Amino acid sequence: MASSNEKRPLVGYGFLALAVILLGIGSYIGLALAPREHFMGEVQRIMYVHVPTAWSALLCFSFAFIAAIAFLFRHDWKWDSRLEATLEVGVLLSFLLCMQGAIWAKPTWGVWWDWDPRLTTTAVMLFSFIGILALRRFVDDPVRRATWAAVATIIAFADVPIVYFSVKWWNSLHQVQSTPETVDGPMITPLRINAFGMLSLAIGLITLRTRVAARRLQNEMAPPLPEPETGGERIAAAGGEA
Repeated sequence: MASSNEKRPLVGYGFLALAVILLGIGSYIGLALAPREHFMGEVQRIMYVHVPTAWSALLCFSFAFIAAIAFLFRHDWKWDSRLEATLEVGVLLSFLLCMQGAIWAKPTWGVWWDWDPRLTTTAVMLFSFIGILALRRFVDDPVRRATWAAVATIIAFADVPIVYFSVKWWNSLHQVQSTPETVDGPMITPLRINAFGMLSLAIGLITLRTRVAARRLQNEMAPPLPEPETGGERIAAAGGEA
């Protein structure tokens, strides 16, 4: 019977395969079958990947927040591996989110970037978590690295709800959150399919990256191998035995 470690890559690859299928179906419906938006026209169709990317990025950082707390309270190294993996996937999705937003903003607002509340808080979120990944890279001691990264993640997470609620709290160029109440019925189906597809992509990447992080940590904390004996030491040892 396969062990849990052997099954884990299969689970990750399974989620990635599911993500490809769902994103393919959702994107086809969104690009080819969904109606054209009345005000924004064809550029609105980027919503079918932009919004799911935003949802998944915020979910990743929310899970990273949970993993950070779990590590600090339980001192279980598997949570540090999950934290590292989730931070990397969250940063990747946040970077894609900013790129997609720029593509959407240029024809809609006339500029690639505007420092309105939603975009500004998103940029702060992205660079905050990039800084935590840099911290992990430069700290060699596993205990200090895990502890400092967990504390920094908890602090940086304070910006995540600010990103989500920024369009409600301040006057922003960015539209309000996309929900079934704010999106027409024919557009909901591809949006939901791609949302599950992007979530499956994130879960698959986190699963596989967690395994890599756990193996590296295991190698770092393994006892050092004994140094090979020199010729003189072997002769002395042989003489002692004689």
